[in-house]
Amino acid sequence: MLKEFAQYLVKLGTPDVLTVNEQQYSTQPLQLLKKPTPSTIGVRSLSGLVDYIQSEFDGSIPLMIHVESPTRVKVFSQTNVDEERDHVIVADAMIPEFRFDQFYDTEAFNIKLQSCFVKNEDRDIMLKVVGSIKEEGVQEVGDDGISQAVTARTGVATVGNVKVPNPVELAPRRTFVEVEQPESDFVFRMRQGPKCALFEADGGAWELEAMENIADYLESSLEAQANRIHIIS
Repeated sequence: MLKEFAQYLVKLGTPDVLTVNEQQYSTQPLQLLKKPTPSTIGVRSLSGLVDYIQSEFDGSIPLMIHVESPTRVKVFSQTNVDEERDHVIVADAMIPEFRFDQFYDTEAFNIKLQSCFVKNEDRDIMLKVVGSIKEEGVQEVGDDGISQAVTARTGVATVGNVKVPNPVELAPRRTFVEVEQPESDFVFRMRQGPKCALFEADGGAWELEAMENIADYLESSLEAQANRIHIIS
């Protein structure tokens, strides 16, 4: 290839290589002509990614699936002659917004609990507490910064102090809908307003569980393509 290129330059009447002190130098800058790579397809679900791979729309080449995070999965090919990969398709999860470490008023918090979290026992207890809080302030019980009590309706016509559950085990919707949402511990706090907030307390362990759930789902869904599909997380 280099010889053919040199002959082409000679035909143009342009010197191609000069020898100086027994070393060869090109008289023109050279640029590598790389093999073209396709643009990446974007989907918003694992099922869309699986459908594409099963269709073999672009052929049945070997593919690597990388579970990059609980909300992103990438699919790419083997390296080509330029040591580059075709990034074939990427799936980004659509998840509802909930801001941890930030206080919400009780009405907004109630709505977020119902729309952004999977139903479980602790979520139902929190809904009951938050939904029955009176406008009086939140009062502390104890001095360890953990336990709290709020003024809430404890019956049809009675008002009393209700202990706030803490910590709570919840399953926020924070990964692809096709897989089980991991449960993890949260610190539930309230303050004057009244306002409510959740603080993550599992050190990010839920992310590993979510990624494992995604890998298991893909492995099960693509069992028929197991000979050409490799999954890492």
